[in-house]
Amino acid sequence: MVASSKAVVTTRKDVPARNETESLPSLVTRLGEDVMQLLDAKLNLLKVEIKEDVNTYTRGAVTMAIAGVIAAVGFALLNVAVGSGVSTLFATADLSQPAKYALGFLITGIFYVLVGGIIVMAVKSRLAKADLVPNRTIEELRKDKQWLKNEL
Repeated sequence: MVASSKAVVTTRKDVPARNETESLPSLVTRLGEDVMQLLDAKLNLLKVEIKEDVNTYTRGAVTMAIAGVIAAVGFALLNVAVGSGVSTLFATADLSQPAKYALGFLITGIFYVLVGGIIVMAVKSRLAKADLVPNRTIEELRKDKQWLKNEL
């Protein structure tokens, strides 16, 4: 009688079986593929961060534009009222009524230009301090760089 024996080989499902005698070129190829996957993941993270930043700035810009239009209408009405009020200060001056209005609007306009300039400089300063660097991506790339140095 001939007895047959079958050997059953089991491998863990979470660990891929690798040939113990992999050649150097195949290892380098696999390393290159892994590095490319890593770079793809980092680029995708960068894209997501940039998209989030753009969405934030877009929402802010739209809100500011709407608020600017509303403020412009109010500003125009206020400017007419203030200009007319300032022109009454020239009631005793020997000027025609249109010249009085012109001086009132000129003085009011200069005041608003100065206030607007101060506001623009303040906002510009605040935006200059904003951090536009994708910090999460940079941190991940630093970690990967350190990991690659340790592994190689």
